Amino acid sequence: MSKETKLWLNNNTLIGYTAKRGNAWHYRAADQGEQSNHYPGAVPVEDVLSRLFYWSAAKGTAKATWITENGVTSREDTKRFPVGRVDTGDIFGYFADGYEIHQYRDWLVTQVGNILDDGLGIGSAGLLKNGAQAWVSVEVPDTIRTPEGVEFRPNLLACTSHDGSIATTYKRVVTNVVCDNTMAAGLSENGQAIKIKHSRNSKLKLAEARDALAIMHTVTEDFAAQVKALCEIEVTPREWSKFLNVHVPTTDADSKTKQTTAANKRAALSRLWNSDNRVEPWKGTAYGVLQAVNTYVHHEGTVRGASRAERNMSSAVLGKFDVLDLETVKTLDRVLADA
Repeated sequence: MSKETKLWLNNNTLIGYTAKRGNAWHYRAADQGEQSNHYPGAVPVEDVLSRLFYWSAAKGTAKATWITENGVTSREDTKRFPVGRVDTGDIFGYFADGYEIHQYRDWLVTQVGNILDDGLGIGSAGLLKNGAQAWVSVEVPDTIRTPEGVEFRPNLLACTSHDGSIATTYKRVVTNVVCDNTMAAGLSENGQAIKIKHSRNSKLKLAEARDALAIMHTVTEDFAAQVKALCEIEVTPREWSKFLNVHVPTTDADSKTKQTTAANKRAALSRLWNSDNRVEPWKGTAYGVLQAVNTYVHHEGTVRGASRAERNMSSAVLGKFDVLDLETVKTLDRVLADA
């Protein structure tokens, strides 16, 4: 991991409850005189506000300038306006008049506090894309262990953006402790999230949010039941091989480079399945298949244009891991049905 990546992580992410789950896989010790971004307990709200959300986003004005044969002409754009960071002047995007800014400290800290009960603390918080996106994850203090040996931490993930990439979202997710992976709290098409668009008069109805999410009270039971059900589904070596053929087909690779990439991915998944302690304990089950694919994408898949830590958090915020888990189980269901 490069020095630049480490600096980004320390300045833009805060990780809590390390005494319960250990350090994040991308942990580094703080340099002398530098404040660590890891906390043994919950991340203090004051640190989230002072280290991450100390700045505001604001609307500006847009002006177009061009050169004609008569000289320089400029005109203010009254249909769009830029949204950017007040402290740095960085512009996140241009929006129509109805766009509403959701300040991070209001929608990710104050509103989350209004939704949740006491006894829950911030497990992680951070900025992505130079502040264009942000998240806060709220967790229960203790790690849950299922009879199948799966250790996990239920989360309420709150996220929003200033670049128009995501609506303000509150969703239930799970952190798998053994591999520090984000997983779907429920394998459902409907998902378990509420979204508020950045539109004029947008507001969060707290009672509806509590009912829709069932917040943290049912996450433990739902995910534990999901793990139990998947662990009870047997996947034989033959069925695992068939799953690989569907999940990473080599026949579709129309070039030597693509064939090599597919072969490498299949080899990595098989290694995780057969001998990696993040997956092997559940080898021979549907949960093991889900764990192998999820762990590969988190920790071994190719990453371009960002650090792995930033890419992983961005994927969690955008719901890509929920889609990944759901599609993995769907693929396996088809394989088992044809067996």
